[in-house]
Amino acid sequence: MKTKKFFISIAVFLMFLSASVMAQKYRTEEDLLGKIKVPADAYYGAQAARAMENFKISGQYTNDYPDFLKAWGMIKLAAARANTQAGKMKPEMLKKLEPACQELIDGKLLDQFKTDLYQGGAGTSTNMNANEIIANRALELAGYKKGEYDKISPNDAVNMSQSTNDTYPTALKLTMLMQNEEMKVQLKELISSFNKLGHKYLDVLKMGRTELQDAVPMTVGQEFFTYASMLSWELENIEQAEKAIMVLNMGGTAIGTGLNTPEGYDKYVIEELRKISNFDLKNADDRLAATSSLHGFVVYSSALKTLATTLSKISNDLIIMSSGPRNGIFEINLPPRQPGSSIMPGKVNPVIPELVALISYRVLGNDVTVNIAASDGDLQLNAYEPVVGLSIFESQKILANGMKAFREQCVDGITINEDVDKHNLERTIGIVTALNPVLGHHVGDELAKEAKETGKGILELVREKKLLTEDQIKKLLDPANMVGLDKSKYENRK
Repeated sequence: MKTKKFFISIAVFLMFLSASVMAQKYRTEEDLLGKIKVPADAYYGAQAARAMENFKISGQYTNDYPDFLKAWGMIKLAAARANTQAGKMKPEMLKKLEPACQELIDGKLLDQFKTDLYQGGAGTSTNMNANEIIANRALELAGYKKGEYDKISPNDAVNMSQSTNDTYPTALKLTMLMQNEEMKVQLKELISSFNKLGHKYLDVLKMGRTELQDAVPMTVGQEFFTYASMLSWELENIEQAEKAIMVLNMGGTAIGTGLNTPEGYDKYVIEELRKISNFDLKNADDRLAATSSLHGFVVYSSALKTLATTLSKISNDLIIMSSGPRNGIFEINLPPRQPGSSIMPGKVNPVIPELVALISYRVLGNDVTVNIAASDGDLQLNAYEPVVGLSIFESQKILANGMKAFREQCVDGITINEDVDKHNLERTIGIVTALNPVLGHHVGDELAKEAKETGKGILELVREKKLLTEDQIKKLLDPANMVGLDKSKYENRK
């Protein structure tokens, strides 16, 4: 009886499933390759449907980056307005397109962008995905049915005076500029966190190290201020590099010659795009070159690479300084985030600095991808822009998220082990260099030699030999004297 009920249940399920499939409605669209069925309620059309079938590669889709879709709305809106100003588009068509474009800008219809980010065709599938969505949404808003392209055409109306070859790189750059803003916010916050640590520990002496060996004294605050300075340089570098992706080739159409564009369109479209995006955009003085070359992407990706390099260096420094804790350097404490071992009780690993380091490695690899793709573009167009865009998008995203995690889950919670710093300073041979001006180089050599032979600290020997009084030692160990600390240099650090 149970077996019979089981099979009846399966049969009912299959009937329900079959009915659901049968209930799915389609419309038929036609393109260069012939007819194709598209879900009746879909805003995308034939070319996007073919791309979804052809490019099942990564599982990463265009709608994984909402700013990318927002950028397409900006471009299509600017183009429609520019075409109207140039006399090529009728004002009534502009009125139909504007609301649909604005919906993309407002973050709507994201689920309709389903093409894989890995795609052949230099981005044509993504451009057509945007064209089809805007056309079908405009048709719907105007009271027509989806697919009635004789009323509003994806190609003739939405794509008027455009080519994938000028809109796609522009969409990439606009996306990068939008994501760049968030990344800079996180970078500035991280700089501020290191500056706060610098102020907090500016008077605490420690030993500096070169080649992982004791060198000369510094303060803990100076070390943290150093990291803030490094990151400030990276911020300046990114702000300089972002100018390279503000240079566009809009109006160049297929190869940069401006074929099929009305007079004045190239100026109008940039003006409109500047207004809509609030970025200081401009067209390249040579749009043929700007269509053929990926110069701006290479410059900007390089800035991300140098930021990643600095973040990795800082992360690894923190790992070293927190090492041990009992049998390592153990100068600082990192906030514990999770148990560190499935076998060793009590072990806590520096997981957040490790995370930042491995993010950095990925960014370095993405930069290599960008450089190879840029160097392999053929003649008047680089067909490999999709992987360039994906590489930079990913780098921006993981850098922004990584810096946020680094600050919130690690840097803001760092404390120091002042007793360890004091002990190291007492024991190190390296402090003898700071005593040279008072004791002389020869005495310093003798103290260093004896310290190595006996295992005693320099200050311990100085006290034994009564080379300096306690008042003299205290004065020498004042950070202002020991490391030439000028606090006024750090007063304005925020």
